[in-house]
Amino acid sequence: MSGKTEVSPSSEKKIEGRSPSRLAWERLKRDKTAWVSFGIVAIFILMAIASPLFQWIMHTGPDTFHPNTLDEMRGALPLGKFGGVSGQHWFGVEPRTGRDIFLRFVFGARTSLLIALAATVVATVVGVLIGLVSGFFGGKVDQFLSRILEIVMAFPSILFALAITPVLEGILESSGVPKGNASRIPVMIIVMATFGWPYIARIVRGQVISLREREFVEAARALGASRAHLVFKQILPNLWAPILVTVALNIPSFITTEAALTFLGAGVIEPASDWGAMLLQSVPFYSVDPLYTFIPGIGLFLLVLGFNLFGDSVRDALDPKSAR
Repeated sequence: MSGKTEVSPSSEKKIEGRSPSRLAWERLKRDKTAWVSFGIVAIFILMAIASPLFQWIMHTGPDTFHPNTLDEMRGALPLGKFGGVSGQHWFGVEPRTGRDIFLRFVFGARTSLLIALAATVVATVVGVLIGLVSGFFGGKVDQFLSRILEIVMAFPSILFALAITPVLEGILESSGVPKGNASRIPVMIIVMATFGWPYIARIVRGQVISLREREFVEAARALGASRAHLVFKQILPNLWAPILVTVALNIPSFITTEAALTFLGAGVIEPASDWGAMLLQSVPFYSVDPLYTFIPGIGLFLLVLGFNLFGDSVRDALDPKSAR
């Protein structure tokens, strides 16, 4: 009689291989911070998408004046408590204009998100391409591109944006682009992307340097693969994790920059709704109508916080060895 116990094939536990992306997704699903932060971001995105629906529900627009909601005897301040909050105006109305703050807020969220996402896409494409070229070719090419990267990063971005915005805006207008936000918004995207791509390029460059001598790259090179194939087919697919993390962390930075540029007068032009413009217009009334300042301020805070926390969660899921 043998002392060994036979195990039937049906009782054996199946061993299932899991890809790094699946492991990252499972870690992300278990992260409560990721779900909370994603919920915050999703609420703002859905609110921005549904902004025309809110306009239809409230039967008014973000640029419509409501003088009947203002008290002319008190310097055109909103009637009622909390800045004129009512069933018709959920967040109250603006002093002196009577425009609905809620509609200005949701349309401002759409403006901020569109500009930040567009700048992120441009900066990511430029940064990834330059990082790939610099890291793969090395030598004088790497030195030249690295010097450009360092020069751009050395500029004070906000001051340079304030100085260069009128120049670029004039160039676009002279080429036939209509005056106003049609030329101002593209200039904002260009300026923000100009100062955003070096950070992405630096991360991609470091990753490419560590990958270009790996066995799978050397094997493809030995088989006669072209440089373009090595860069875009062998190396680039292995960079999606750091690129994704960088994008998730760059979006809140661009949102803050967009609001700052508008607050300083180099951003979105009236009457377009924007959180930076709302903060600027609320400054004279913070003592008599604090809700007017609080609403865009807390919105900006929550959106940036949500993106930052979600970006941290994505980074931790992709690299479990990193500390939060």
